[in-house]
Amino acid sequence: MLIVTTNDVPGREIAEPLGEVFGLTVRSRNIGSNIGAGFKSLVGGELKGITKMLHDSREEALQRLRDEAASKGADAVVAFRFETTEYAQTGTEICAYGTAVRLR
Repeated sequence: MLIVTTNDVPGREIAEPLGEVFGLTVRSRNIGSNIGAGFKSLVGGELKGITKMLHDSREEALQRLRDEAASKGADAVVAFRFETTEYAQTGTEICAYGTAVRLR
């Protein structure tokens, strides 16, 4: 599945737009991660546990986007974006979205 942030695919023609697709995940941070982040914020530095959680969440959202696009018969997604939102101060919502298309 080709996924691009542009509105077209260079060198290819869009034969048919198939509609919006998205992949969504909401992950909560565990208590240890929150406590560790609190201590780390006092001295500075990377919050490795939260970085890993966000990386894994993005990968999961992206896979769900691929799956939805494939289920519509797409071979590409254009205008791809990520959106991240804090959810109720206990978790993070990651949304991957774009437009599924069939290329000529």
